[in-house]
Amino acid sequence: MERAGNSSLDALLCPDQYINHELDAQISEQCFSLGGDIVEEAKKQIWLAGPLIAVSLLQYSLQMISIMFVGHLGKLPLSGVSLGNSFASVTGYSVLLGMGSALETLCGQAYGAKQYHMLGIHTQRAMLVLLGLSIPLSLVWFYTSNLLIAMGQDSEISTEAGIFNRWMIPGLFAYGLLQCLNRFLQTQNNVFPMLICSGITTLLHIVLCWVFVFECKLGSKGAALAISISYWINVFMLVIYINIATACASTWNGVSKEALNDIISFIKLAIASAVMICFEYWSFEMVVLLSGLLPNPQLETSVLSISLNTCWMVYMISVGLGGAISTRVSNELGAGNAQGALLALRVMIVFAILEGTTIGLVTILVRNVWGKLYSNEDEVIKYVAKMMPLLALSDFLDGFQCVLSGAARGCGWQNLCAFINLGAYYVVGIPSAILFAFVLHIGGVGLWMGIICGLSVQGIALVTVNLCTDWDKEARKAVHSYSTVV
Repeated sequence: MERAGNSSLDALLCPDQYINHELDAQISEQCFSLGGDIVEEAKKQIWLAGPLIAVSLLQYSLQMISIMFVGHLGKLPLSGVSLGNSFASVTGYSVLLGMGSALETLCGQAYGAKQYHMLGIHTQRAMLVLLGLSIPLSLVWFYTSNLLIAMGQDSEISTEAGIFNRWMIPGLFAYGLLQCLNRFLQTQNNVFPMLICSGITTLLHIVLCWVFVFECKLGSKGAALAISISYWINVFMLVIYINIATACASTWNGVSKEALNDIISFIKLAIASAVMICFEYWSFEMVVLLSGLLPNPQLETSVLSISLNTCWMVYMISVGLGGAISTRVSNELGAGNAQGALLALRVMIVFAILEGTTIGLVTILVRNVWGKLYSNEDEVIKYVAKMMPLLALSDFLDGFQCVLSGAARGCGWQNLCAFINLGAYYVVGIPSAILFAFVLHIGGVGLWMGIICGLSVQGIALVTVNLCTDWDKEARKAVHSYSTVV
C-alpha cells in the first residue's frame, strides 16, 4: 500500500519523470524478453546445426577420402577420379540432392502444422521419385568417358573417370534414398541418429578404401566400390532406426498407398529445388571441366579438383547451417509464427558471419600444407597454396548465401531462387571465369575469380529478397496449405 501510495504521489508531483520511468521499465522488460528469445533460439539452432554440420561433413567425406587414397597412386589416377567425381556430382549427386531438398519445405511445414503423418507420406513419395530418376542418371554415368571425350577432355583422364563412375553406379540409388531419409529426420529435429549412422559409415569407409584400393589392388575401382557400399550401409542403418524408434512412431506409419497420390505436385516442387541447387553446384563443377581445356591439363585439373573438394568440404558446414535454418523457418511458418521465423533467420545470419570469418582465417593459415594431403607432387602443392586465399573469400561468401538459401527453401521459394542462381552464375559467374582464365590468361586462378563474382551477385540478390519479404503473409500461406489436411 505504501509503495502504491508513493507511486501515485510521484505521478502527481513529477508527471514527466514518472512517465519516463514507466517507459524505461517497459522498454527494459521488452529488451529482456527479446534477449531471452534470442538466447533460446540460438540454443535450438546450435543443437540442430551442430549435428547437421557433422553429418554433412561425414557424408561428404566419403568421396573426399576415396580421392585422397587414389591421389597417392599417381597424378593420372588423381586427375581421372577427380574429373569423374566432378562429372558424377553434376549429372547425379546434385540432381538427387536438389530433388530431395523439396522435403525441407514439405516435411518442415507439415511438422510445424502438427500434421505428423504427412512426413512419412511426403518421404515415401520422394523415395519413389528419386529411385525412378536414378535409372536414367545411372545410364549417363555408364557412358561417362564417351561424354567427357566428346566435350574435349583428355582421353586418358576421361577413360579413368569413366571406369570410376561405372563402379559408383550402385551407390547412386542409395544416395537418393539417403537424401530422403536425412530430410525426414532433420525436419522433425531428430538429428543425432543421423550423426551416429554417418560416423559409423565413415569409419567403415576408411577400412573399405584401404582394403579395396591397396590390399586388393583395385585402384580407382576399389575407391568407387567403397563409396557405393558405404552409402548403402548408411541407408540400411537409418531404415532400421526409423522403423523401430518410438521418436518416429507418429511420423512413420509404414508403407502407404497415399504416397502415390499427388506425385505431380511433389515433382514440380522437386524440379524447382533441383534447378535451384544444380545451377549453383554445376557452376563450381564447370570450373574443373574448364580447367581441362587449359595448358597442362593434368596439373590444372588436379589443383582445381583439390580446390573444389576443399571448398565442398568447408561448404558442408554451411550446408549444416542452411539445413538448420530451413528446418527452423519451415517449422515456425507451419505453426503460423512469422516473427519466430524472422528471429531464427537473424540469429543464423550472425552464426554464418562468425563461421565464415573463422573458416577464412584457418584456410589462409594452412595454405602451405593443405596440398600435401592430396598429392606428393611439389608442383601441385605450391599451386594449391596459391589458390587458398581465393578459397577463403569464396568460403565466406558461400556460407552467407547458403544460410539465405536455406531460409528460402523453408519458405518454398525454390522457383525464385532458381532464377537468381541462373543470373548469378551463368550471366555473371561463368562468363567472368572464362574471361579471366582464357582471355586475360590468368589460368585456374581466373576460373575461381569468376566463381567469386557469381557468389557476390547471388548474395546481394538473396539479401534483397529477404529484406522485401512479408513474413506474416508467408506464415498465412504455410498454415493454409495444411489447414485442410486430415
